[in-house]
Amino acid sequence: MKTILFEHKRVFPSKVVCVARNYLEHIKELGNALPEQAVIFIKPNSAVTDVLTLPEQDAVGYEGEICFLIRDHAFCGVGFGLDLTKREIQTELKAKGLPWERAKAFNGSTVLSSFVPFSGDTGKLSLCLMVNGQVVQRGSVKEMIRSPEMLLATARDFLTMEDNDVLMTGTPEGVGSVAIGDEFHGQVFDDQTLLVEAKWRVLSWGFALILTSLVSRLSHPHNRLACH
Repeated sequence: MKTILFEHKRVFPSKVVCVARNYLEHIKELGNALPEQAVIFIKPNSAVTDVLTLPEQDAVGYEGEICFLIRDHAFCGVGFGLDLTKREIQTELKAKGLPWERAKAFNGSTVLSSFVPFSGDTGKLSLCLMVNGQVVQRGSVKEMIRSPEMLLATARDFLTMEDNDVLMTGTPEGVGSVAIGDEFHGQVFDDQTLLVEAKWRVLSWGFALILTSLVSRLSHPHNRLACH
């Protein structure tokens, strides 16, 4: 069971609701068609993580996004997220008219910051993503084709949004590839005020598994060192 941090407490999102093609310039950079309706897809809880890892075999691309935590069918928190994509696999699947899960919903494909309370004007929100100290993505809700409120309403038309589910709102132009050792720094602003930020260093999948196992062992009560 994967959890995210909200107000210093771990909460469980049953799913992450994502949207594709919600920024015009991003649609242009990938050569996609402008959608007539919101392009919504789902990532399972197993995709959620707070560690940025790179699978050993497939090339992966990043997409920075403004994310919302849902409670009582409304936004209660905001955070920064990376939607990781196996771009080559996605292109193959799209060409064949097949679903995107293999390219979008793999383990660790939804890298999320902590979330902070938010109930203000979503129209004032913006994001910034830096990779290795260079700004690669900037975007704002004002640039979105469909607002967060519209996306939430569309999602609720056909599925139930459980408390602590996450809504990702799409990515602006500037997507790129992920490499081991890269340093990512994502930020979400309310007008000029920084609301939340997160930093990640890209680890290999194998190293991340070893690190997770070591941390788990050290945190177990029977394995803790005692002072005498």
